[in-house]
Amino acid sequence: MRTTKLKVKNLNSNYSIIIGKNVLNKISNQIKILCPGTQKIALVVDKNVPKKFKIKIKKSLKKYKIYIFEYDVNEKFKSLANVNMLVEKCLAQNFNRNDVLISLGGGILGDFSAFAASMIKRGINFVNIPTTLLAQVDSSIGGKTGVNSIRGKNLIGSFYQPKLVISDVEILKSLPERELVCGYAEILKHALILKNNFFKWLNHNSKKLLKNKDSNLLKKAVLESCKVKLHFVNKDIFEKNIRMTLNFGHTFAHAIEAQNKYSKRINHGEAVIMGMMMAAKLSYLKKVCSLNTLNQLKNIYNSNGLKYDIKKFFKKNEYIKILNYMRADKKNNDKKINLILLKKIGQTTRPNNYKIASTELKRLFYKII
Repeated sequence: MRTTKLKVKNLNSNYSIIIGKNVLNKISNQIKILCPGTQKIALVVDKNVPKKFKIKIKKSLKKYKIYIFEYDVNEKFKSLANVNMLVEKCLAQNFNRNDVLISLGGGILGDFSAFAASMIKRGINFVNIPTTLLAQVDSSIGGKTGVNSIRGKNLIGSFYQPKLVISDVEILKSLPERELVCGYAEILKHALILKNNFFKWLNHNSKKLLKNKDSNLLKKAVLESCKVKLHFVNKDIFEKNIRMTLNFGHTFAHAIEAQNKYSKRINHGEAVIMGMMMAAKLSYLKKVCSLNTLNQLKNIYNSNGLKYDIKKFFKKNEYIKILNYMRADKKNNDKKINLILLKKIGQTTRPNNYKIASTELKRLFYKII
């Protein structure tokens, strides 16, 4: 399989995303080129990453002084207190701005590690090695870092760009199907929000992607998703306008996760699957999209067994709590809820152009779940 390198270049970023099979061995040479003054490396690792990949990384970096920080990762782990502990441990070893912090794990660990890297002496070098499909296609790109607050998801954070992202699709074969579906949610989102042939390709190849874990299809899905995300990120680094398109379905999803108390009962991708369907149904009810568009989305959900019925997870008296979390969403800039709705496959409403009063959404809630 041919390795692909995507260049991310804008006013605030200049780094590469390396995508391919068995590309972890490129890490040492890349650090030598990109961070020539490095002496110490903080390797922040998810305990669930298969041992063989951890060994491969450590062998590749043997010429550096490596400090390994291994965590049992979940959404509750993503807190300011845990970031502070990691920062203090690195400061105790006198890490400086020439040194590197590497994240080897999924999106939660990547967000957490990047935030820590941005805080140590106002910023040390950060390298992201995403090990889940979700992280490879979404959270590893764009420089958004952060942790959760008791008031909602990702409300504490910063924008901090990596020096390098390495996405090895071979790692993805170790994932259970539920984790692949989690990443597939973001791939589907990318196929829905930008006009190209990606949705058609995805509709044709989804089953092989999820069931067979075909390396070439995985690489294609990661590559095309990265291109879509970069299309929006490069135009709006700090998420002031057009980049908010990437939040299609996420205002609902983040509220679902918060009401679920970030438990494993619903993972991020599953919440996004629910959130996108809710946003699409609302789009149809508000005559933003046609019934045909809604049915195209329902068809790809049904053919791949994507579960979107939130009634199976929440009681009726919890719906108002989901709405309350939506009111606190960081994209809101007035008393209304700022939403991205679907106009047709490949096109959404523009950010800040569609807002709905919480009283109206409450009235429509039973129709969109």
